Parts: sequence; C-alpha cells; structure tokens
Amino acid sequence: MVALFGAGMPSEGQSRRVPSSRSDGKSAERPSTAKPTPTPTPESSDHDDDDDEIISVNTRLVTIPVRVLDRRNRFIGGLSKTNFTILEDNVPQELAYFSNEAQPFTVALVLDMSYSSTFKIEEIQTAAIAFIDQLRPEDQVMVISFDEAVHMLCEATNDRKRIYSAIRSTSIATGTSLYEAIDLTMNARMRSIKGRKAIVLFTDGVDTTSRSAHDLDNLRDAMELDSLIYPIRYDTFADVQTMSRGGTVVRTGLPGSPTVTLPTGNPLPDATRRRTGGTGEVSTDPSGLPPTRPPITGPSERGTTAAEYAYAEYFLDQLAVRTGGRVYFASNSGNLTSAFARIASELREFYSIGYYPQDLPKPGKMRRIKVKVDQPNVVVKARDSFVDAKK
Repeated sequence: MVALFGAGMPSEGQSRRVPSSRSDGKSAERPSTAKPTPTPTPESSDHDDDDDEIISVNTRLVTIPVRVLDRRNRFIGGLSKTNFTILEDNVPQELAYFSNEAQPFTVALVLDMSYSSTFKIEEIQTAAIAFIDQLRPEDQVMVISFDEAVHMLCEATNDRKRIYSAIRSTSIATGTSLYEAIDLTMNARMRSIKGRKAIVLFTDGVDTTSRSAHDLDNLRDAMELDSLIYPIRYDTFADVQTMSRGGTVVRTGLPGSPTVTLPTGNPLPDATRRRTGGTGEVSTDPSGLPPTRPPITGPSERGTTAAEYAYAEYFLDQLAVRTGGRVYFASNSGNLTSAFARIASELREFYSIGYYPQDLPKPGKMRRIKVKVDQPNVVVKARDSFVDAKK
C-alpha cells in the first residue's frame, strides 16, 4: 500500500520543565506536553467610512514529506516544485512550500531503556552512535530515553560531541512508559520545530507504566503530526516467557544488572505475529481505534501476555503508516545497526511540499490528500490523510 503523509506546521511553542522521578532516585527534568497553537495567517481587514472591521483568518500550512522512486525502488532526485501536484479531497491545491532532498532534518532519537534481554546497553549505544555518524553534518538530533520515567538527554543540536555524550549516558532501568515518551516527543518537542523532521523510536512496543498518556492518544496525535516516525522493533516475548518460568535473562552484561521474575504467560501464536513492515497491510482506522486491544491485566502481569505483544506490533506499525515512515525489525546487533543505517539513508530521500487548506481548520476533521508527480513510471510514497489538530 502506498500511503500519503500530511500534517499542519504549527507556530513556535513554549514548554516548561517539571521534575519527574527517576528509577535511580534522582530528579530528572521533564518537559510538559502542552501543545502549541496553530500558526495564524496575517490579519486581513475591510475598511469603510463608518466602521473598521477586522476579519481574522486562522489557517495553517500543511506539510507533506514525499519520496519519489522509480520502478526499481531507487530514489529520484533533482525534482522541483513544478513537478508536484497536490489534491485535497480531489480538489487541486496551490503549493505554498517546497524543499528538496538536500535540506536538513531534525531527528528525535528515542531509546527504550527498560529492562530487556534482547540487546546489551553497549550494543544499543554503539548502533545509535553509528546512526548519528551517517546523518549529514547539518542534521540536528535530540536524544530522549525512557524507562518508567522519560529523560530528555539532549535538545536538538548538530554538536556531535553533545549527542554522543547523551547516548552514552543512557542506562537500563525498570518500567516502560512508552506512550508518555511518544507523547512528549510529538507534542512537547516536534510540533514546535519547523522544517523536515523524523522520530526514530527503538522499542519492543510494550508499555507497562504510562499514566498520563495512552496508545490511542499517540495514534490520533500521529495523524496531526508533520513528522515521520520510524520504529525499530525488537521482540522480548521469548525472554519474558523464560523469566516467567523462573529463568534469569541478563540484558546489560554489566555488574548489578536487574533480574525480574514474571508470572507465566501464553506463548505468542505464530499466526498473530504479522510482519507488516510499515506497508499498511494492517488497515488504518482514522479514528485511531485498532480492531482489537489487549485486555487490561493486573500490575504483576502487565507486559507479559501474548495479546500485548501482538498489539505492540500493530501499534508500532500504525505509527509508521500514519506518518509515512516505516517499521524495521531488529533481532541482533547486526540487523539493529543495519536498521539504523537504512533509516539514515532514507531520510536523505525526501522532498517536502506544503499548502494552505482552502477552508478553516476544524479540529478532528480528516482530510484526504494525494500527491502526483509529472514523471513517467514513478512511485510516490507519502501519507494519504491527516487530521486537523485539536485546539
């Protein structure tokens, strides 16, 4: 399935920092997730001899990252604004914004540091640093990690030393506040950043400790966002089952690494593990409601059931589908490094185009969009809809 991507570009927003607790007992600075208001267009006014009436028009620029490939799946570079046409609900729109593939990206690198045996901490850090090295010098990166708390380790910068230091400062802890990490990244950070941007999310997709954000919030917000999302998913289900049978699996290889005993869960049936790879084989419900959600479990069982792991795969796939990104699966350090490398390469293959909708934003309204290119035998990849942001 070829999906088209679009979302509004809001104005610069301000955020405040509030303390959040860390698993090591220290206080961590955690930004609030207040959403900025959309960018207004300049006011227009009609004047007459008797009265001055000001008519304010509140609209926003809709930006759409687009990849253009030939039939052999090779990127086609060198296109210009005149090569693109965009339709909203089958109505042609005037292009108001264009940037080519040479423009820099802002990348949010979001790392799951909750306890899991799939990768050692050194493997995660090494692969992440190798990913940074493959970005262009002008690309900016912010680094966020999460366990039970969400940690803002580095604001967006192209200072490689600061980025490396932030990555190396990550550490393994218990708890997984995945939904809160995604919420913070999308709403408190990426919405206020202009230009081309992407979220690279490394996780198994299973949340166990989020309280202030939820999965459906994430999926709905993704429909409003003008940032690509690239999940790198790894599978911890087998290790959870090993621990549930009384075994001990050590992830970090470091002295004092935690051990966890979990209750018995059912094996994950092969039939439920559909690898969609961000292609949209799982249908997208614009409302954000998945076909099925895992049942609520007690605290001792959370994050251990087959249903939760099947849903985690669906959830990450939908984040990618709804934003024009792609899911990569990593099972060892080799294909983890490869996944990061392929994402870095793909980020150099995007155009960005934008337009102003002809009618005013209506919070929650879905707009269907289609991008066309006046070149023969090409495949256009982007997202096919977006939702007007909530006020």
